[in-house]
Amino acid sequence: MAENQVNTQAAEAPKKPKKEASPATQALRKVVSDVYAAAWKAKEEGRPVGWSSSKFPAEICETLGLAVVYPENQAAGIAAQHDGERMCQIAEDMGFDADICGYARISLACAAGAVTTNESRRVPLPDFVICCNNICNCMTKWYENICRMNNIPLIMIDVPYNNHVTVDDSYVEYIKGQFNDAIKQLEVISGNKWDEKRFKEVCDNANRCAKAWLKVCDYCQYKPSPMSGFDLFNHMADVVTARVKPEAAEAFEMLAAELEEHVKNGTSTLPFEEKYRIMFEGIPCWPDLKALFKPLKANGLNVTAVVYAPAFGFVYDDMDSLVRAYCKAPNSICIEQGVDWREGICRDNKVDGVLVHYNRSCKPWSGYMPEMQRRFNKDLGVPVAGFDGDQADPRNFNAAQYETRVQGLVEAMEQNKANKEAK
Repeated sequence: MAENQVNTQAAEAPKKPKKEASPATQALRKVVSDVYAAAWKAKEEGRPVGWSSSKFPAEICETLGLAVVYPENQAAGIAAQHDGERMCQIAEDMGFDADICGYARISLACAAGAVTTNESRRVPLPDFVICCNNICNCMTKWYENICRMNNIPLIMIDVPYNNHVTVDDSYVEYIKGQFNDAIKQLEVISGNKWDEKRFKEVCDNANRCAKAWLKVCDYCQYKPSPMSGFDLFNHMADVVTARVKPEAAEAFEMLAAELEEHVKNGTSTLPFEEKYRIMFEGIPCWPDLKALFKPLKANGLNVTAVVYAPAFGFVYDDMDSLVRAYCKAPNSICIEQGVDWREGICRDNKVDGVLVHYNRSCKPWSGYMPEMQRRFNKDLGVPVAGFDGDQADPRNFNAAQYETRVQGLVEAMEQNKANKEAK
């Protein structure tokens, strides 16, 4: 009886109130909500709504006044709210293999009319689809199937894989020709004519947003960092869905100002003392963010370097440099540039170790990670640990394995530190 009373009292204990989000975070949340609301409004008014891959040039649709949402962002949000497994299973029951990308399976379920329990990530069915395969070739078949399901047009931009560090002029001309053709098709879909003046305004907004976003990312270089790298993951939706919106640029500038105040005051959004600094390589396991964060917090590990977040900082001067910017997705560049990019971030952000996510949903990204791991260890002189997971399907993540790998990384960093101090 006494035990029951204790349990009842524990159950009735008041919950600790959630810390109120900062003004910048609230502004960024509103920006994303406004993008979704604009899509629903367009649908209600009979205007076309598009579904776009995250690295399709958003500047084009914004110039033509088209409402666009992003299936990758939608899928990540659904997964983070723990409805990813059910949506993946719906796609598998439709005949899609469990081995393909979790984002794709969630999106294909949505495209077929399945309704997610996450109300904030419900979007209207598309009237057209736009896709850029600079992310991966899975995108091609994924978006083709969305079009077949809904009998709608697909506009596809082919971005060839680049085996060189620089982007050849022939690549630029090839891709620019596709951009121009996409503009003509989208003029028909939107009923609006292309306006160079409006395009320049949109590009100015996009550049302002990208620069503010990259400035936010750079604050992880401070030691101790004024934020957790998980804060950057939490803002991925903002930079994906709204990077052409002036409101997003303003909100990121506000966020940078907040981080500057943290630096001045010696404070941080990190809820624990920073003992070690690590790079988190890859896309987070959105369904398991708490499980990812828990052993990091327990061991004082702060994620101060990520490649996924700054990858959306597209900065350019004109159409040619815009094309070159969109050629620089993590999966469309050669391994030499990929290594240099990551190692530069690790050096700038002063990491003590690297944690690699072998993502079942992103095989192009994970495929060359063993070689990346070898190079990180050799070039940076830091220990590297890897774990298996998935960006959207929780069935592919094992918390016990992850905790073991994190503990192994901690022990290796401690030994590395002791060896340096002994010299």
